[in-house]
Amino acid sequence: MDRRKFITTLATCAACTPLRRLLGAQQPPRNYQRANTDWLANCRYGIGAHWTAQTVGRHGAALPFQKAVDAFDVKRFVDRLTYAGADYLLFTSAHALQMLPAPHPVIDKILPGRTCKRDLLAELADALAAKGKYLLIYYNHSCNRAQDRPWEQAVGYHDRDKNRLARNLLEIVGWMGERYGNKIKAWWFDSPYSLDPRGPHNSVSTDMTGFQFPWERFTVAAKRGFPGRLVTYNPGIAYTFLYTSHQDYWSGELVNLKTPAKARYLKNGLQWFGWTCLDERGWVHRRANSEIPKPLYSDKEVIAYVRECNSHQAPMTFNVGIYQDGQMAPASVEQLQRLAMALEKKGAMKTPVHPG
Repeated sequence: MDRRKFITTLATCAACTPLRRLLGAQQPPRNYQRANTDWLANCRYGIGAHWTAQTVGRHGAALPFQKAVDAFDVKRFVDRLTYAGADYLLFTSAHALQMLPAPHPVIDKILPGRTCKRDLLAELADALAAKGKYLLIYYNHSCNRAQDRPWEQAVGYHDRDKNRLARNLLEIVGWMGERYGNKIKAWWFDSPYSLDPRGPHNSVSTDMTGFQFPWERFTVAAKRGFPGRLVTYNPGIAYTFLYTSHQDYWSGELVNLKTPAKARYLKNGLQWFGWTCLDERGWVHRRANSEIPKPLYSDKEVIAYVRECNSHQAPMTFNVGIYQDGQMAPASVEQLQRLAMALEKKGAMKTPVHPG
């Protein structure tokens, strides 16, 4: 190909919408301005749900993932979340396995059979919005010490040149951002320590020699479709390490109720946010034919912790055990409902500040 034909071909490709958008997403702002977190600071507490391709039911054999997605009762789920008094839902879109409860052409191209026809994420967002509540999305790249070997190979995790891996991950979150717009109010990105060895944890299981994952470009891609969308990267339990300053709030993974917020912002400038397990410490209900454990804490402990956090404009998230049919652990839901009543009695109910 001569120089003139090469330039013409390059110009034609740059005019293609997907490539043009991707190239645009690769240019991070020189001075990052954090998104407004007032709406999040005004929330009291939310529910996290690790409903994944590994989630099983209370009884009997688990359904194939796509069939489980089709059977998920959104109305029942959101009604229970509303009864529990939660201001928002932090829902897992992909965890150990890269299986998404929604359509996604980028994932389909990388490795077919990992998505669904039903868009459970959009339905949850709409049902929550109708109740005046927010949807936050957890996403994991699923390249974590061979938990999903076929995906690691397909997405490019073990390529000598890691640029294909970065491009694929940027395209995955960028496409979702554009599809859902302001339906997704925030991203919660897990396992950056499997892509970048610099933090307090290092679970990288491939050769990253000479490669630095482009976190700033990833943040830009994650905000496609809604610039006000919040972004956080989880450095591990209770850590505040920053893989990049281009994020808006603290991931806040915690293992107990011993460290409530002491201020709205951390010393690194991020909005305080907490997330811990209310019942099942393993996050995902994976043990077949078993009940989700009872809540780990007393009502008094939960109420005191949330009150302390809220006094500093800091929201707390409780991961509630959930079965494959979409039913949350009844005892945990009841405890959160009692929390809501206690906060209401103390005048802690807040008026939602909509982010857009």
